[in-house]
Amino acid sequence: MSEASFTLDARLAADTQPVTSLPLCDVLLMNDARYPWLILVPRRTGLVEISDMDATDQTLLWQEANHASAALRAAVPFDKLNLGALGNIVRQLHVHLVGRREGDAAWPGPVWGNGRAQVYDDSAGEKLITTLRQSLGN
Repeated sequence: MSEASFTLDARLAADTQPVTSLPLCDVLLMNDARYPWLILVPRRTGLVEISDMDATDQTLLWQEANHASAALRAAVPFDKLNLGALGNIVRQLHVHLVGRREGDAAWPGPVWGNGRAQVYDDSAGEKLITTLRQSLGN
């Protein structure tokens, strides 16, 4: 499970914008302005479940999730953080960090499959990515 042969799933690449790379994970912004939404993707090949990772990488994943969550909260206020690693459609291991606001487009239900994504306009997306990069130390 090396990083050298890692390739991002095509669907994740199509639905997101790159933010930065942390020691283990690539951090991606979901291209849906309705929700502050990051995706962490460990740069390891062959991972489907968190349990597929060794203990060191599992610990690093949760540290990076905490770090990214704090950066997301600092950039965009929200009421509740939803964290999930579903993988029902995209099997490559990835962790969703979704900031939820009472009354948002899907509240209180899940964001998956709820309406059509509202793509960031270039300036809003770039502004958020710049803020996130600064918070994440890049």
